[in-house]
Amino acid sequence: MILALPLAFAMLLGIVQYTLWTHAHHRAQAIATEALAGGRVFNGTEHEGEERGYALAGDLGGTLLRDTTVDVRRQGGTTRVTVDATTLGLLPGWNPGVHVSLTGPTEHVERP
Repeated sequence: MILALPLAFAMLLGIVQYTLWTHAHHRAQAIATEALAGGRVFNGTEHEGEERGYALAGDLGGTLLRDTTVDVRRQGGTTRVTVDATTLGLLPGWNPGVHVSLTGPTEHVERP
């Protein structure tokens, strides 16, 4: 009975931490989706995709996402976006990482 309260508190802490990480992961997915949309367009560039990703990261990141990096690569008809960040940790000195990677075809115009 003595261990019930600390165990319940630890379980609650774990649930809250998982919820924070999941919310941060969803934000990172939105950032990656925006960067992919900007980077895969016809006549688009990697830099344009990264700019769109960082712009959305500024809007969505807030205090939940930290040290966010957006990397867009175009090669061989494929565009790949990687978003890495850290999120809030409830334990001092521990900040869980968030990693999202998306790939899509680069738009091109077919000429008859």
